[in-house]
Amino acid sequence: MATFQGGREVKPRPLLDTIKRPHDIKAMAHADLPKLAEEIRGELIDVISSTGGHLASNLGVVELTIALMRAFDVPNDKIVWDTGHQGYVYKLLTGRRQLFQSLRQDNGCCGFLHRGESDYDMFGAGHAGTAISAALGFAVARDRSQGNEHVVAVVGDGAMGCGISLEGLNSICEATKDFVLVINDNKMSIAPNVGALSHYLNRLISGEHYNKLKDLAAETVGRIPRFGSRLRNSVRRVEEAAKGILVPGGIFEELGLRYIGPLNGHDLDELTETFHNIRKLRQPLVVHVLTEKGHGYPHAENEPETFHGLSQFNPESGQPLGKQSQDQRGKVSFSETLGTSLATCMENDPRVIAITAGMCKGTGLQTIRHDYPDRFFDVGIAEEHAVVFAAGLAAAGLRPVVAIYATFMHRALDYVFHDVCLQDLPVVFCLDRAGIVADGPTHHGIHDLPLWHHLPNLSVMQPADGEELQHMLELGLQQQSPCIIRYPKGDASALEDISPQPLQWGKADVIRDGTDVALWCLGREAIRGLQIADDLKEAGISSAVVNVRFTKPLDVDLLQKQARDMPIVTLEDHTVPGGLASVVTSALTGISEARLLTKGWPETVVPWGTDTGIRKTFGLGREDLCAAIEAFLQNGRA
Repeated sequence: MATFQGGREVKPRPLLDTIKRPHDIKAMAHADLPKLAEEIRGELIDVISSTGGHLASNLGVVELTIALMRAFDVPNDKIVWDTGHQGYVYKLLTGRRQLFQSLRQDNGCCGFLHRGESDYDMFGAGHAGTAISAALGFAVARDRSQGNEHVVAVVGDGAMGCGISLEGLNSICEATKDFVLVINDNKMSIAPNVGALSHYLNRLISGEHYNKLKDLAAETVGRIPRFGSRLRNSVRRVEEAAKGILVPGGIFEELGLRYIGPLNGHDLDELTETFHNIRKLRQPLVVHVLTEKGHGYPHAENEPETFHGLSQFNPESGQPLGKQSQDQRGKVSFSETLGTSLATCMENDPRVIAITAGMCKGTGLQTIRHDYPDRFFDVGIAEEHAVVFAAGLAAAGLRPVVAIYATFMHRALDYVFHDVCLQDLPVVFCLDRAGIVADGPTHHGIHDLPLWHHLPNLSVMQPADGEELQHMLELGLQQQSPCIIRYPKGDASALEDISPQPLQWGKADVIRDGTDVALWCLGREAIRGLQIADDLKEAGISSAVVNVRFTKPLDVDLLQKQARDMPIVTLEDHTVPGGLASVVTSALTGISEARLLTKGWPETVVPWGTDTGIRKTFGLGREDLCAAIEAFLQNGRA
């Protein structure tokens, strides 16, 4: 009989239902594993179609995860996943099937690996590139305590191209002599399938008997008087040359890691046998696994980029559905607006170059990738490189626009300072997802403003709607200094019933007049400010609503003028410390009559969930804000 979790039906799945802990996978008959993989894929599609989440990546690692859990003794053996969003199968196989039904929901299952959620999650992360370095930390800690556990880093979804991954790779053999790096290569063109001979050699070179025989032969040959050392080196060179021809592992071998692969990431027999064999090889290893993103679900196989991360959808048709898609029907997002606006700028100015870091679709640049292939650069998950690359372009006289998620830009802070701001180069940074999102704390774009506010020569803008984003992009490209444009995920439709003033550098826009209180709203919070003003009007309170537009430079003249006439309230989808509230507080220093109420996110870890649910938790919903403002004003009158 089906059970229910969070109002959603949990379908019975005979094999998956028996998995309560990793040991249950080891006890399962080998012949049942393909059926288990099928059930897991069904579970992934059922849950993610209802909750949203990362689908294609997880469909691709089903067999890989099963094989790892069969071969290694989790949690005694440590498996560290990179990126964390490919860990859904791991969650299902470590006793979290019921919790998984509430994926990314309020008080539900995290969309990434999370140490606070389960003892099986060795290391939490939502950004790519962390697994090798973190797993190396576990390996060195094991070595120092003379432990015997295995440490495995599973790197996939482009994370191998991160600078930090390459830095970690370079350090493995210096730090430990026992480490397993699994490369989940889900882009089949990276390494060609070299056929049956390669599969045979991979099983052979990972086998215990081969390696024992190899070591014995090397020792025996080395004892031959006068010629032993020379013969042993010759044999080694022959083996390395053969592997260099047959398998693409030369770079790893040069770094001192034994290369095994490429393996068929959907062949349970090959994967299971290989992982069982390498348990006995206590040395630095690289296991190269070829997987197909979206494997087993035709819609995701055909459009892996679309099904990488998505909202609710119809599992039969693959099309979006539900209230969210109905609400968004006919509306244009900020990401899409950036794409169309930037295309216009590129058409009008051949100097404009578009750059993103592994998130072309997420930042709305698909059309530019198609229409301007020679002026579009996706550098992969390498935000630091994207920034310095843009700086070089700007120094050479071009006008680069860099589109990256706000939270991902944290990584490149030093390069924005050192390579862009210090040289005062005209780079426009478009920071998407500037606000809370369903993915949770690793992706909430609510902590970055203090990073930018104190950098020299850098300006910061935030539009209230799509048209304003277009104007800010055009204005930013006219500047001779760097600037940032921040905007949230989702709807960019125009503010209703207002007549916005033309965009002027460093000037805010009073979009509603009032005499009792001034609501200073950052970006899309202008909509909330207008709604609250309507509510306050019913209580007899006249509210001015200000669209801030610029946090650096802030419109200090308007702010101080209003503060002498009425109380000020700041509304922002950002933390209060370091955000709009901080710059307003600083600007009002010395004005004795100023009264200020600041409303935004607290300086804490804001969890994952729905926008409505998270705001309710922190008292930032419309009704809560209205009540807080009324109490603030009433207290002033008293």
